[in-house]
Amino acid sequence: MKPQIEAFFDDATWTVSYVVFDQPGGHCAVVDSVLDYDPKSGRTRTRSADKIVAFVQGQGLTVQWILETHAHADHLSAAHYLRDKLGGKIAIGASITQVQDVFKKVFHLEPEFRPDGSQFDQLLHDNEVFRIGQLKAQALAVPGHTPACMAYQVGDAVFVGDTMFMPDVGTARCDFPGGNAHALYQSVRKLLSLSDETRLFMCHDYPPAGRAVAWQTTVADQRAKNIHVHDGVTEEAFVALRTQRDATLEMPVLILPSVQVNIRAGEMPPPEANGVTYLKIPVNAL
Repeated sequence: MKPQIEAFFDDATWTVSYVVFDQPGGHCAVVDSVLDYDPKSGRTRTRSADKIVAFVQGQGLTVQWILETHAHADHLSAAHYLRDKLGGKIAIGASITQVQDVFKKVFHLEPEFRPDGSQFDQLLHDNEVFRIGQLKAQALAVPGHTPACMAYQVGDAVFVGDTMFMPDVGTARCDFPGGNAHALYQSVRKLLSLSDETRLFMCHDYPPAGRAVAWQTTVADQRAKNIHVHDGVTEEAFVALRTQRDATLEMPVLILPSVQVNIRAGEMPPPEANGVTYLKIPVNAL
């Protein structure tokens, strides 16, 4: 059965979330949801997530999975909110524990925070197979951008997270804690070893001037046209390019609030004695 896919683009963070489902009235998974966050006021909203809720309910779908491709550094996850509204299990790659361990130290999180992945309902391993109603899905480990990056293959579609972008944008940075350009090259080649007609769905798009936002391409297009990793680019050349480019990049605007929420499966830190929840801003730490 070919999966049915509905995309939701968040223009504030250039993020694309997806609902992938077997049929109307059937079962679905939500991939890489967004919780709206205003860094100037510290206020959250659920405008983006509520669009997903409305679609799922309108199609009569039962949510089985709320999938994260990684602990995003550019937007807050709405996974916890969506689970409360729609049900389903929040899942992420099993190596999230490495990311949690690093950022527990960076943010000096409360002793009760355990870097063991227990904040998520399920930790998925490379090549692990699961079901979305009548659809077969498979987790594909694609480290490099972070140690815990996971792509999800559902039929002829693969949700690639931040491993790569549209061909004219290239690939994701590798300079976050635990990132590795050699690993990213191998992960990209792993995805590009799939059949040419495999559909690839991006988590972000940062279009060059004059191009409309897009988020779907194919293995064949990426192999022919990706400006960083098209066929013929060696691992050594890619690592040199990626390392040079990463040295010029600023940190994402939302990395500090995002990561400390996303390593908790989209849940905010526990409120303090005054009943207020706080997000930490470590100074000179990144």
